[in-house]
Amino acid sequence: MSNQQMNSKLENQDYPVKISWFALTWRPILARAYPRMIGVRRQPSWVFHEAILPILSVAAFAYVYRAMNAPESYIGFVILGGAMTAFWLNVLWSMSAQLYWERSSGNLELFIMSPSSMMTILAGMALGGMILTSIRALVIVTAGILLFGVVLQPISWWLFLLAFLLTLLALYGMGMMFASIFLMWGREAWHLVNLLQEPVYLLSGMNFPLQVFPTLVATLAAIIPLTIGMDSMRQILFATPGFWPLGFELIFLTILVILFIYLAYRFLRYLEDKSRQEGKLTIKWQ
Repeated sequence: MSNQQMNSKLENQDYPVKISWFALTWRPILARAYPRMIGVRRQPSWVFHEAILPILSVAAFAYVYRAMNAPESYIGFVILGGAMTAFWLNVLWSMSAQLYWERSSGNLELFIMSPSSMMTILAGMALGGMILTSIRALVIVTAGILLFGVVLQPISWWLFLLAFLLTLLALYGMGMMFASIFLMWGREAWHLVNLLQEPVYLLSGMNFPLQVFPTLVATLAAIIPLTIGMDSMRQILFATPGFWPLGFELIFLTILVILFIYLAYRFLRYLEDKSRQEGKLTIKWQ
């Protein structure tokens, strides 16, 4: 091929148009959310393992409270805690350790080289995880209401929706922050995920009121979004007193949302810069 023919071919070449910032944001989000959403249809057996079996642990606590003649609202606490447990497990296993697993499967390099930011990729994972986990949580709540006759008396469904969304945003913001930290810590990520699972069950008060803790312990536990989020939702759904006033807890949740998303952004930027400058992602411990 002569130079003239090559130049003519290059002039007629259709180059991709410049993609807008909006497209570089929402396309990766939808692309990463899609596998998690479509997984509901492709593998229906997960419903039994992820939604039906957890009802057994919820039922165990509910029967204990009923045998002790505890207030009926305590059974509602257990059902709400069982539903929110699903989101915490999703944050740990499908968000915090996700980048570590992506590196093992060879996808992490593609994520870093893509024109989209890591924040949008993790946001897509979070969106898909929220939708998938919401099904499990809905099954647990529905089964709990039907089996134990729990009566919901919310002071406002809009307030409940606000508290629920703020809790999820703060939780998944924490998950995005942990994703970069766990990746830099390398193979210790698996042990850290296991380490954080059970203590949070206790400190968040998933199966009992937060007021049973000493004030200092409950205050320190409030940094976990699940703790203060469930306390606020209990106040709204069952009209019970909480650890803090409802308005203050909603403001505190908003602060946690901003804090964790900002920290996730800073850690991910550091991760991307480190990978491009040094060609490695892990921290070398002395």
